[in-house]
Amino acid sequence: MKRVYLTLLLQCAVFLAIAQFTLKGTVKSETGERLIGANLAVLNSFSGTTTDVNGNFQFKNLKPGNYQLAVSYIGYEKLTREVKLAGDQVLELVLAQENIMAEEVLVSGTRAGEKSPVAFVTVEKSEIRNKNMGQDIPYLLGLTPSFVATSDAGTGVGYTNFRIRGTDMNRINVTVNGIPMNDAESHGTWWVDIPDLASSTDNIQVQRGVGTSTNGAAAFGGTINLQTTTINKDAFAEYSTSAGSFGTMKHSVGVGSGLIKEKFTFDARLSKVSSDGFIDRASADLKSFFISGGYFTDNTILKVNIFSGLEDTYQAWNGVPSVRLNNDATGMQQYADHWLYSQKQVDEMLNSDSRTYNLYTYENEIDHYQQDHYQLLFSRKLNEVLHLNASLFYTAGNGYYEQYKENQKLADYLITPLVYGGETIKKSDLIRRKWLGNDFYGTTFSINQKKGTSEFNLGGGYNVYDGDHFGKVIWAQNAGNSQINHEWYRGTGLKKDLNLYAKYNYELVENLNLFADFQFRMINYKIDGTDDDLRDLKQSHKFEFFNPKVGIFYQLNDRQSMYANFARANREPNRDNYVDADPAGKQPTYETLNDFELGYKLNTSRFALGVNAYYMLYQNQLILTGEINDVGAPIMTNVDDSYRAGVELMAGMKLTEKLKWDVNVTLSKNKIKDFTDYVDDWDNGGQIATELGTTDLAFSPEMIANSQISWMAAKGLNVSLQTYSVSKQYIDNSSSNDRKLDGYLLNNLKMTYRVSQKFAKELNLHLMVNNLFDTEYENNAWVYSYVLGGQRYAMDGYFPQAGIHFMAGIDIKF
Repeated sequence: MKRVYLTLLLQCAVFLAIAQFTLKGTVKSETGERLIGANLAVLNSFSGTTTDVNGNFQFKNLKPGNYQLAVSYIGYEKLTREVKLAGDQVLELVLAQENIMAEEVLVSGTRAGEKSPVAFVTVEKSEIRNKNMGQDIPYLLGLTPSFVATSDAGTGVGYTNFRIRGTDMNRINVTVNGIPMNDAESHGTWWVDIPDLASSTDNIQVQRGVGTSTNGAAAFGGTINLQTTTINKDAFAEYSTSAGSFGTMKHSVGVGSGLIKEKFTFDARLSKVSSDGFIDRASADLKSFFISGGYFTDNTILKVNIFSGLEDTYQAWNGVPSVRLNNDATGMQQYADHWLYSQKQVDEMLNSDSRTYNLYTYENEIDHYQQDHYQLLFSRKLNEVLHLNASLFYTAGNGYYEQYKENQKLADYLITPLVYGGETIKKSDLIRRKWLGNDFYGTTFSINQKKGTSEFNLGGGYNVYDGDHFGKVIWAQNAGNSQINHEWYRGTGLKKDLNLYAKYNYELVENLNLFADFQFRMINYKIDGTDDDLRDLKQSHKFEFFNPKVGIFYQLNDRQSMYANFARANREPNRDNYVDADPAGKQPTYETLNDFELGYKLNTSRFALGVNAYYMLYQNQLILTGEINDVGAPIMTNVDDSYRAGVELMAGMKLTEKLKWDVNVTLSKNKIKDFTDYVDDWDNGGQIATELGTTDLAFSPEMIANSQISWMAAKGLNVSLQTYSVSKQYIDNSSSNDRKLDGYLLNNLKMTYRVSQKFAKELNLHLMVNNLFDTEYENNAWVYSYVLGGQRYAMDGYFPQAGIHFMAGIDIKF
């Protein structure tokens, strides 16, 4: 008899181990309306799906056990249902309509949806908050596919940069609540100007490639779309503080009123981030605030956001010369012998640390800038299928960077030479400030229609940028007849940008969606005045771009989907491209990118896989070739033919109930065809041109890999190991191993403990160990090459990153 019982027990165990069941059902409103396109996710797993045209959903091959099923649909309250699965089960899930509109509609016009045929990832609030210990947003996005973050000061605080698929930040479109953030002239986004914006961010969507149409600068390699703080129905107060290596500290305090009279909300945050930096004197003193007020009803949202940042950052832009990194004393002395540095500067370099050297020693060699943002957001539900979104915005920026310059020609600053004792003094040490003041204002709108299986979006925006660039000499050893704050140049930039787009996502047959997205963009850009080298800048440029995007999305089954798309983007040259161009030479023209993408996704309860192949074909891409203008400054030149081709692999595995592994790898080839390299010829004047054929695009590693292993070590204690691997990168476009960044493997350890207590809603303790194994590496660089005495030399600057360093913090919420 015991044998029979044992046999039956073993059979049951085997059955339970291999049994797989189906969970299906319908999502409805309280009135019985079937909700099409509702999102469902099995929590703590990789399983997710959306309802079909009949409001039905299905999860197959689920093992027996207890599950939490999360359901969401715009305009309805989120629902979480406990499900005990012991066999096939059918559910009817009823969602209650929200008495206020959901804020997702504010960014829906510029974002990719679940059935959009583009490569994207959304980073949610919980992940942002868990990582936010003072580093800039690029470092918080470092685990997303094909993403590489860099830091001038070596710690991720202060001036930071990033690339997606090797594409620099000047080609990445950034919006906040659908409002453009890129500087209209430089096309860059300077995160240091809006410090700790992460503390007021609800979620971030990162699209790779051209992506869907958006507002502002051209999306020439990716888009980053931030949505700031959304509604908190309950009143709260919170305080976050962290401190660590290199004097790095972050303090943030926030309050929220909750929903007042079921209609009004008010939220505010005040932050201060500071750091001494890893690089000598590379300090940062960053302050910011964020204020938001909203009015909500069941069909209307009216919201005002005001946020501002003030930064004082000591300059570390020059990097560390490779001869200093390699302890090459002869090479360092060569900097003086070749008139690159003064002998005093070389002596300082020789006596400095090889990895923390900073060329700048003047005590106030700082960048000082304030940026203020004002946003008015409006959304109206016109009927059951139609939404209107609109916004007005204004951004004001003003600041300077200050420099001590030795032995400068007074004539270059429009200062009359000083005659003293019969001697004419034509040069002087001086302190100068280069100022930038700008006003950026405009509007955006979108009309969204979602009816049955189709979704249509008509949107666009208009903005004006009005900028002043000017320089002042605030002190000179030999000032001549100049006055205090003597101005020696002033240039202006006036740019008007109009864009309109129409998007249509249509379910042709069950599970097969067609996507079309057409954008028209018109630009009028005028530059006037003089540059810092006293050149006349007067010029005018007009562009009209048509950017089509088409794609297909196919849901193979409840677990698998695939997509394909083609997208075109056009990008106008930025201010530097125009200002630096040789007036007598070939002028820069617009760039065109044709982007082809093919993707596949698989999601099960314990495993997720994504594969995305891309081919990005450029026409007239602007790159550095070594060519110079009429005054010897480097210029960017259009090259006829270049491309990026690669595959992105993303996977997630739930190894045990407490152990999870997420990993992504990008393998790529990034090439310029028929590249000609130009090097200054100091022996004979002019430049030496060398045809190199096919070469690698600078700063485009063939492999980028990121990994995070998360372990719930104990109740409330989460431990994660984050790994970043980047292969070698060339720092110019010649593919020379003499001018490259070595590949690196970096590991960070993050621990978070949620303290169980009764006096606060939340109490979290954090510990971050960056660069766990004390790896020596550099993640950015620049180079200038020249020929002297028949030999090629390089003047360069590399950006070493900090070795092992720590941050500890506490978050408390009431």
